[in-house]
Amino acid sequence: FGDDLCSGCKVIDDFRPERHDAYLFFFKMLAKVNKKVLPSYTKRQLDLSKASKFQLAIIAWRAYVTLNALD
Repeated sequence: FGDDLCSGCKVIDDFRPERHDAYLFFFKMLAKVNKKVLPSYTKRQLDLSKASKFQLAIIAWRAYVTLNALD
């Protein structure tokens, strides 16, 4: 039982780098699209306490994509 679990772990580890590269590529491309399409509230000096729910959602989405696009 223990040997089967370890051999299964190796198979997962062998495929992880390819998935990781595709994952990073996806989020880097998505970050570029976001930069072109979505508004930049930092350039507009938006006060977060006065931001609408929609603006906060855009800020959160951009932060999520940016964090996942980092190496």
